[in-house]
Amino acid sequence: MAGKTYFSFSISDNMFEGDCEIKRRELTPDQARKLITPAVESIINPWHESTIEVMRHRYGIELPVPGFPPEVRLKSGDRVIVMGVRNLPRLFQRHQYTDEEIANAEFSFSLYTVS
Repeated sequence: MAGKTYFSFSISDNMFEGDCEIKRRELTPDQARKLITPAVESIINPWHESTIEVMRHRYGIELPVPGFPPEVRLKSGDRVIVMGVRNLPRLFQRHQYTDEEIANAEFSFSLYTVS
């Protein structure tokens, strides 16, 4: 049974409903772009403006940005494409990363499938 496909910058335990198995597969940016169709639901956090800019300009991914991060309950057959980021400092008393911080960050893509 095919489920929904979502796009996010992160994944958390409270997204999963009940007992389930989760398969994670690393993706190249090209593989991620090929999976992103008009049917993919964007669940990105609109306050992550710097990451949204990287998603659009560095990786050419255009998705709508919801006004508020939607709450999702993943069921068997659902998938989440995650664009993760590493090596960014925690933001304290500011809301944006500098261009230098973004340039030094590492971005990766993964596909999580729930069964």
